[in-house]
Order: sequence, then structure tokens, then C-alpha cells
Amino acid sequence: MSQDLLDALARVLGPKGLVTDPADMAPHLVDWRNKFHGQARCVARPTSTEEVAQVVRLCAEHGAPVVPQGGNTSLCGGATPHPGGTEVVLSLQRMNRVREIDALDNTIVVESGVVLAEVQKVAEEAGRLFPLSLAAEGTAQIGGVLSTNAGGTAVLRYGNARDLVLGLEVVLPDGRIWNGLRKLRKDNTGYDLKHLFIGAEGTLGIITAAALKLYTQPRQVATALAAVPDAASAIKLLRKLQDDCGDIVTGFELFSRFALDLVLKHVPGVTDPMAEAHPWYVLIEMSTGAKASNASEALESSLGEGFEEGLAVDAVVASSEAQAAALWRIREEISESERKEGTSVKHDVSVAVSRMADFIENGLAVIADKFPDARVVAFGHVGDGNIHFNVLPAPGTPHAAVNKAVHDLTAAMDGSISAEHGLGQLKREEAKRYKAEVERDLMLTIKAALDARGLMNPGKML
Repeated sequence: MSQDLLDALARVLGPKGLVTDPADMAPHLVDWRNKFHGQARCVARPTSTEEVAQVVRLCAEHGAPVVPQGGNTSLCGGATPHPGGTEVVLSLQRMNRVREIDALDNTIVVESGVVLAEVQKVAEEAGRLFPLSLAAEGTAQIGGVLSTNAGGTAVLRYGNARDLVLGLEVVLPDGRIWNGLRKLRKDNTGYDLKHLFIGAEGTLGIITAAALKLYTQPRQVATALAAVPDAASAIKLLRKLQDDCGDIVTGFELFSRFALDLVLKHVPGVTDPMAEAHPWYVLIEMSTGAKASNASEALESSLGEGFEEGLAVDAVVASSEAQAAALWRIREEISESERKEGTSVKHDVSVAVSRMADFIENGLAVIADKFPDARVVAFGHVGDGNIHFNVLPAPGTPHAAVNKAVHDLTAAMDGSISAEHGLGQLKREEAKRYKAEVERDLMLTIKAALDARGLMNPGKML
């Protein structure tokens, strides 16, 4: 049956669409962190929605599980097959067309294999903005971004990936195609089905195209890096900026001195923006499309008052796009610098914004008490309560114990153990510990209704 399936897939996909050579398959069988390694029968590389549907139907007929894969930038092993070798990896990388862009309607329709940076570029060329931005945007594909409901650095103003979607096209587990690519801002005719597939990590179907929202391209962007005495001051400074300047506050990113030190250590060409070291920093971005507004004046005025109130102790305001890019580079290189430093135990958690400072303080105390030789890399998106609280443990430290310490604190503060990375394989069992039974039952009921045989990305999330 295995060879019969391969022969059938070869007829559908052609010689360029089916990968069976072990060397060519290898990049598809490991996650970005090199934590999960798997095997697969083959890698299917369709070029159209109809080909995706045919592949899924054939796999269903042969009982072969399907692992959808985009840019393979998952941080939780959500796109990596299991070691058994019974699964078919379905790569969307060849489905990379921009089907339509409408500047008047402020919409763009793209296939799931289009890289996030390309969506941004095409929108910009049309005088529009696609605001979703994250460190992996040069590799991450739209299908994966939506399947994990990615967040990024502009959530404060524009929301998560879910908030940027108007419609989807999805291949269901039985091979049927649901064309929900409507570009309507209002459609109150029943269940909003697209939200079933956003954040589902490919366990309910395969997103093949999406209709996305666009926005006015900013005429002015102002960027500053401010040093703050502590996380509590950072939150107060954010609220001050928002009260003073309204919704032109686009980004507000917090990171510790240790995070900055790692970037300075591992990334050539990065220099310390300030003469003195400080315990915490916030990267601030304001942007406006209005002709009459002045983002730079608004930022400098409000930040100056923040100094007077003791909320900030030093600051660097970018005077050019190059300086702004250099400041953003510090933030964007933290994850890669951390990886170069050595093994780390990742925690992508969220709490209410008002409790974020308490979480950081309590988390540092917990790690210092339980794992005194560990180091903590803390950074994140203050505006939405998402903190990446990563621990570099001493050799021999059980990672599960570190996870439990941080996740127990998160749960005690009514937070979430996964803010924007999803669950994948990494946090699947953790979610069982912290999710209420009724939530798990509802998720399993939905899974059974759409994928009764459990062939869509099995063992991920659920």
C-alpha cells in the first residue's frame, strides 16, 4: 500500500512535486530548533489547491497521516513528522502566488506558501501596509503564520494574525475544498468557520489561501529605545504614551540587559546604543498615516514627561531609518543570540498586562530559588502581556522541572502557557495539565467532527 500511495502521488504531482530522496527530504524532517527529528514516507509539494485536495484524498484512502508544513519555522515542533516514517509531509512552499491585491478595498489574497516578507513587500508596492511582523518573516509562510495564530511586534495596534484575516480557502481532511475567501468586513450568517482553522496547527484542515486586511501605509514612523528602572515602570510608560498619543503607538517591546548582552556577544556589528548599562529597556515605535500628525514630536514630548516622572532614565531616539533598523535589530536578534549561547528552556507565556511586572519579578525569584545556576533571558511584547521567559539552565538540570516551575506560576496568575507559538509537540502534554476538562472535551469534539480518523497532523496540539 505504501508504494501504491507513492505511485498515485507521483501521477498527481509530477517529478518535481514528490520528494523521496532522503537527502532532499532531510530539511523537512527537523524543526528550526533542532529539537524534533522525524521520518516520512515522502514530501508532497503541490502547486495548486486542487493538487492539495488530491493529495489529501489519496492519503485518506490509504490511511496515511498528513503533516502540513510551511516555512518550517515552528518553535514547538508543530510541522515536524514523528519518527515512525508513516506520515506524508505536505509542503506548501510551491503554492506561492499573490492572487489579488485591491488597494481600494484594502485587501490582499495570497496562497499559503507566500512568505510573510513578500506579503509585506507587495502591499508596500501598492501603497498599503500588511502589519504582521516577526523575526522569522523572511522564511515563515502565511499558511503557518495563520495556523499558529502568530503574534509579532505590532499586535499592540493591529492584533494577532487572527485579527488580520477576512477569509480562508481550506482543504478539509476528506479532500473537500471549502472556499471561504470572502473579503467581507461583515458576514453574520452563522458560525465564523475561518476561526476554526486559524490557530489549529493544521489539525483540522490545510489552509491553502487567505484574504487578508491591509492598512494605510504610515507616512511617519518614530522609533526610540528607552532604559527603564524596572518592568513596572515599563508598563506605566506604555500607558502614558497611549494616553498621550492614542493609537499611534504601534510597538512596545521589553527586554532585559542580559538579553542585550547576548546580542552584543553573538551578533557582529551590533553596538550598545547607550553609554551606560541599565537593567531593562523598551523599544518604542509610533506610526501614523495622517498628514497632520507628527509622530516624532508626539514620541519625544510624551517620553520627556516620562523622564520627569521617573519612568525612564535614558533614551536614544532614531534620527533615520538606518538608526531605527539598528535598534530593531537588537530586538529581532535576541532569539538567535540565545540559541548561539547554548541550550535554553523556552517559555512563551502571557498574563494580563497589569500583572506582567509581577510575573517577571516572581519568575526571576522562582528560578533563582529552584535553579540558582540558571540564567534568564526575558523579553516580550508588553502591550499584549506576552513575555518570552527563557531559561538557560546549568548542565544536567531537568528541563521538565524548569517548565513546571514557570508554567505553574503562569497558571497561578491566570495566564496562558502559549501566547503566540502554539502547542505543537512541545507543549501538547503541558496543555493537558493546565486546560480545563470542558475545554479539552470541546477541542476533541471538534477534532472528531472534522477529522474522525485523526489523519491531519496527528499528535500535534491534542
